[in-house]
Amino acid sequence: MPFTTEALTTDARTLLSEDLLRKFDTPGPRYTSYPTADRFHHGFGPAQARAAIEQLAPGSAAAPLSLYVHIPFCESICYYCACNKIITKHHERAAEYLDALETELALVLEPLGAGRPVSQLHFGGGSPTFLSDAELARVMDRLAQSFRFTPDSEISIEVDPRTVTPDRLAHLRGLGFNRLSFGVQDFDPDVQQAVHRVQSFESVKALMDSARTLGFTSINADFIYGLPRQTPESFARTVQQIGELRPDRIALYAYAHLPERFKPQRRINAEELPSPAQRIAMLGDAINGLLARGFEHIGMDHFALPDDPLAVARREGKLHRNFQGYSTQPDCDLVALGVSAIGRIGGSFYQNAKTLPEYHQSLARRELPVVRGYALDGDDLLRRDVIMALMCQGRLEFDNVERAHGIRMREYFGRELEALKPLAQSGLVLLEDKAVDVTRAGWYLVRAIAMVFDRHLQASGNRQRFSKVV
Repeated sequence: MPFTTEALTTDARTLLSEDLLRKFDTPGPRYTSYPTADRFHHGFGPAQARAAIEQLAPGSAAAPLSLYVHIPFCESICYYCACNKIITKHHERAAEYLDALETELALVLEPLGAGRPVSQLHFGGGSPTFLSDAELARVMDRLAQSFRFTPDSEISIEVDPRTVTPDRLAHLRGLGFNRLSFGVQDFDPDVQQAVHRVQSFESVKALMDSARTLGFTSINADFIYGLPRQTPESFARTVQQIGELRPDRIALYAYAHLPERFKPQRRINAEELPSPAQRIAMLGDAINGLLARGFEHIGMDHFALPDDPLAVARREGKLHRNFQGYSTQPDCDLVALGVSAIGRIGGSFYQNAKTLPEYHQSLARRELPVVRGYALDGDDLLRRDVIMALMCQGRLEFDNVERAHGIRMREYFGRELEALKPLAQSGLVLLEDKAVDVTRAGWYLVRAIAMVFDRHLQASGNRQRFSKVV
């Protein structure tokens, strides 16, 4: 069911009390996939990944693919970062990595075949702009020789504002990139010093202005609340500056402090982190600030201007979700290339080796560098549909699920529907006779709703590896 304009603009503080936010300030998955990546296992390797690729329909007339390319290198470390990256100033390392990428691509094309249509390409990292102009051109040229990009393809790249210039943006546009994602996080100089990522508001604004002049069709900016030395007052100033920048899309993430898992975070002074009450205040004020400046809440931590295709898709009930977050692209197979990259083919997920030595060793043996994955069973496919309906459409229609999977909702999900009753009492969902409807308040905490249907999470009870819902 499409969302109403009222649902997009209501003041967050009238919907989200501090008590409610505190109640759901617990860790949980972001559900860019189901099952989540922690369920992947080493029994799924190169042979299983190749077999999954072989099952895809052959030929250039098949359904379009999505591509992901992981560039792991960064020149300097950001203390909050939980990405798979390699910190180095030795740019010559990129050439060897691109050789490996081309080897991996050739191995993928053996069962896949060349000329498949592609409707979405994303470069992530690390910092993809670590690559030189010539190296980026090399990768794009190789991909263009291997696939057929549809006329309306979304071709995006993550950009570190500290490593690009207007001239570099012009080069990216010339290579075919039409979407940019700027990693900003916060504009407060004191916070930037605390996380070792210094970039001025003026420099980011100049780059965004250049990107618009160059004709990029969508500009995203990432921000994080809960960082060291942040206060509700300082982050309110950052939100005000976001309004001045007016990116087409905004991702507003909660910082997850997990120093036992992510070594760079050990450089953060935990005593400088904001309190839970301050985090909650930041979130509520940021939501209100963005709504007041004309942005629409897309879902979870994503916002967009009203005329952005993502906002249009949300209003029309046509949102989708993949490893990059919310998307207008229909659910499609994802071919992922590079160290640590995660792909999805049919009913299977796969992940490449997380270290460069292991990645290179697999390719030297002329085998796909897949080290783990997961083949979904019938229950997984059913629960994936349920969770994605809640995450993307905000409404779970029992009839649709029953027809698609041949089950009776109240029999199959009796325990889960019972577990939703406390969430209904908290005002997050409406429990109808033949549907579950996410309320306006619930849309901000939709991860907590989806978690009820996650069989693996409920069985393990281990949520500490995930970021917090709030």
